[in-house]
Amino acid sequence: MMSRAKISHLTFLFLALAFIFVSPRIFSDYGMSIVNQIAIFIILAVSYNLINGVTGQFSLEPNGFVAVGAYVAALVLLSTEAKEEQFFYDGINPFILALHSPSFIVALLAAGLCACLLSFILSFAVFRVRGDYLAIVTLGFGIIIKLLALSFPTFTNGSRGINEIPAYSNIYWTGGIAIIAVILILNIVYSKYGRAMKAIRDDEDAASAMGINTFWIKTLAFGTSAFLEGVGGGLLACLLTTVSPEQFDFLLTFQLLIIIVLGGLGSTTGAILGSILVIGGAEWLRFLDEFKIQMEFFGAEIQTGHGLRMVVFSLILVFVMLFARRGIMGDKELLDIFKAFQKRFKGSEK
Repeated sequence: MMSRAKISHLTFLFLALAFIFVSPRIFSDYGMSIVNQIAIFIILAVSYNLINGVTGQFSLEPNGFVAVGAYVAALVLLSTEAKEEQFFYDGINPFILALHSPSFIVALLAAGLCACLLSFILSFAVFRVRGDYLAIVTLGFGIIIKLLALSFPTFTNGSRGINEIPAYSNIYWTGGIAIIAVILILNIVYSKYGRAMKAIRDDEDAASAMGINTFWIKTLAFGTSAFLEGVGGGLLACLLTTVSPEQFDFLLTFQLLIIIVLGGLGSTTGAILGSILVIGGAEWLRFLDEFKIQMEFFGAEIQTGHGLRMVVFSLILVFVMLFARRGIMGDKELLDIFKAFQKRFKGSEK
């Protein structure tokens, strides 16, 4: 007999696939661009939640890995002629000029693997520290990646960025990879490696005393997260069709941190809900920027307008966090909530 977990996962898969195929017929082009962004942020959020929420490592590195993935995918997909046209000011490195493949899958795999390889190299230095020190080290890594993109124009075209990237990202790519990312993360979380990650989150010293190789488990979570963030960066580059260092500052990491905290640290379902609410909600409130409200404050006339939606959106986030201290889902998944309701329903029948 099929378990409830498999039934719920198959139900999620069916609904997600149905939405992917129906959404182009429901939403306008602008609406589809938002849906694509939500799908990409789901990939980034569930992967970031693996290292930050499930494993409990306060990492602030996503913007760095997303930047690596975006640049690698863009450089792989751009033709030699397109690179020569854009890298005219400082010239171009011969290796970057020769790097080319028209395959979108190859570009995304290259983006993910480069980010994963970089995470493996960084893990030897990053996981020598814990807590706030880990946050500072990983924050510095994100800043370094942005500065390298600015300082090596023969590789990245510097502050001018890379343009005319093929617009391969659509709902079938972004939504399909989002489904794969969610299934991959859930399988890791419910495996023995996921249990080891949660043990490290709860008490790393006790986990080590029980025989868990904490460095290897943290490196596994870090590498998996980096791979998916690199793939998400490649999808983002091919959705926006342009890449520049300014896109990958700390604001991107902060946005992902809001998403996973709002949804619930350690909950993959929460990361999905957080992505929908933060990305979709911010766009839904955009009409507030059109309102012009005049008020007097200490004798000075103030007119609200542009930016009002972010004020309202921030107030909504504050309100939600006041009443849901552990996020919308806490550390629970949708299946856990169904099980709790089922137990309560059976108890009420008795």
